[in-house]
Amino acid sequence: TWNHEHIALLGKSLVSPTGAAHQIVRHLADYVLVWSTRFGGHGGDDIAKSPHMARIGGSVYKEINPEEFYMDQKQKPSDMMAKSLIYNAVSYRLDPNAMGFEEGTFEEAYTTTHRMVRIYKVLDVDEDSKAYGKEGHGYQAWLAGRPLESAYPPALQKVLAGKQDFAQLEDFNRNA
Repeated sequence: TWNHEHIALLGKSLVSPTGAAHQIVRHLADYVLVWSTRFGGHGGDDIAKSPHMARIGGSVYKEINPEEFYMDQKQKPSDMMAKSLIYNAVSYRLDPNAMGFEEGTFEEAYTTTHRMVRIYKVLDVDEDSKAYGKEGHGYQAWLAGRPLESAYPPALQKVLAGKQDFAQLEDFNRNA
């Protein structure tokens, strides 16, 4: 990850409803991998960490309200969590209450025997965005010290326009 704002974009994609998440992910990746110990009888998986993803995403994308993204004491997801990519990727075909994915968005590619690692193929990957990424724009922007918006495919500019720059309280990289 490049910086806090890139992590926030990934957080936004993971905590958004699956259809909205697909509209971001299809410009960034071919596959989505999630880690789940939930169905193996343990905690500490991506669902347990996902409220943190919502907080980071919400620190840059103000339409994300992290207080609406949680698992209650009975292990029932909030409405926001139940619709999210991360919850559905972990729970698909394992939790009868999981909604799954809209047609043409994600397809289960691999699940380990104990269901701890799950990989989903991103369907309808944007080929122009993929070519843009292969040209090394992210690295070139970072190397030149340019704003990282130019690192992202043009198709994501509308999503990026909705962000608010993250202001770190203590930035040890700035000149005093």
